[in-house]
Amino acid sequence: MQGMLWIGFVTYRIDGSCEAPTTALCRFVNQLDTARRFIWNEVTRQGVLWMQHHKSSFGGIVMICVGIDVAKDKHDCFILSSEGEVLADVFTIPNNRDGFETLLQRIRSCALPADKIKVGLEATGHYSYNILGFLLDCGLATYVINPLHTNLYRKSLSLRKTKTDRIDARTIAAMLMSDVNLKSYTDTAYHNEELKSLTRYRFDKVRQRAKLKQSVSRLVNILFPELETIVPTLHMASVYALLSEFPGAQQIADTHLTHLKTLLDDASKGRYDREKAVEIREAARRSIGSRMPAKSLELRHTIQLIRELDKEIAEVEDSIEEIMNSIQSPITTIPGMGLRMGAMILAEVGDFANFDSPDKILAYAGLSPSTYESGKLSLAGAYSHMEKRGSRYLRYAIFNATKYVCHWDSTFAAYLAKKRAEGKHYNVAISHAAKKLVRVIYSLQKSGQAYRTAA
Repeated sequence: MQGMLWIGFVTYRIDGSCEAPTTALCRFVNQLDTARRFIWNEVTRQGVLWMQHHKSSFGGIVMICVGIDVAKDKHDCFILSSEGEVLADVFTIPNNRDGFETLLQRIRSCALPADKIKVGLEATGHYSYNILGFLLDCGLATYVINPLHTNLYRKSLSLRKTKTDRIDARTIAAMLMSDVNLKSYTDTAYHNEELKSLTRYRFDKVRQRAKLKQSVSRLVNILFPELETIVPTLHMASVYALLSEFPGAQQIADTHLTHLKTLLDDASKGRYDREKAVEIREAARRSIGSRMPAKSLELRHTIQLIRELDKEIAEVEDSIEEIMNSIQSPITTIPGMGLRMGAMILAEVGDFANFDSPDKILAYAGLSPSTYESGKLSLAGAYSHMEKRGSRYLRYAIFNATKYVCHWDSTFAAYLAKKRAEGKHYNVAISHAAKKLVRVIYSLQKSGQAYRTAA
């Protein structure tokens, strides 16, 4: 029996002869390509066998699987029957109404009822919204697949780095044919995108505002650093009103006391009186702050931008509240679960029926620990890190909601204290409480029952 052993860059055959490195490498690549073709054919064959085995459940009628690789200007499509027959090799449609109608015509030309058609596409952000809505309006069972899932599936079919739009379309169709656990995208989930859009939009606006507030702190430290020791926080209506009109210590020091008192009294709704006005003006007269007109102008404009963002965020939050009131989710019955964080969790998770267990939601959020095992080395349960590969928005919402829930709910407060008593870092303890919270949310959403604090 002949065999082959690789040592360094020279291939030695067991029969004693040797082969040049280039020849050996070419032989190896050919073997890899052969293996890839075998794996692809085997996956397709297994999918066909599964469909044939379950053919009776489909009324003896074959199904067709449509894979769509979504892009900005065009979409690549591939149609495969459950018998493994290529009904339409990869074809490209433009991302417009005519292209959508062309795709629908090609699908309907297969002469199968709508319930025998499965259409799959990757979750590629806003590029997939329009075609997804079109397919749902046409009554087609549409499956939105995580790109990570598609990528892993494609890699399992080939040892080469082969990623093209045409290959992706075929891969998605093959996944539809072989993966029986995929759940179709519902019209409810599609319209849930409105809530997701609002919560993500608010998230971005809040981050913008936070950066602007940092700029205010920086500018005040230059122009009037003593002000921070006089007021509870710089980011309050009375302080913003003061700095908008007098953006610097020198301007405050030169103003008339009566005018300063009236401004503070109106902005603080009577909380700051003449005594506070005197204190601020005296501090301004002794201030080491620089007199820089450019920085004063920047401070005034920054405060103006913050005020505009406040209005926009409030408007977004009103829309979120309106949707949440119509949903009537039991998630809001959890003590400490604010409307905004609750909305963000619901928006990012979408249809809870798509998750078989709370662990699936944790994995989707990137909160499940990564596992590494090789030989005798195992990092699972020892020093494993969070995957952080899922939705960063969901991860953010869960962590922030957990902090408030642990503060307001006695059960979660006791659980957090227990984890801290075990010597765990605060963030680690919060991560454990977050997992508990996800399990509670999952149970509430499944049952529809309100949260009840343990006696």
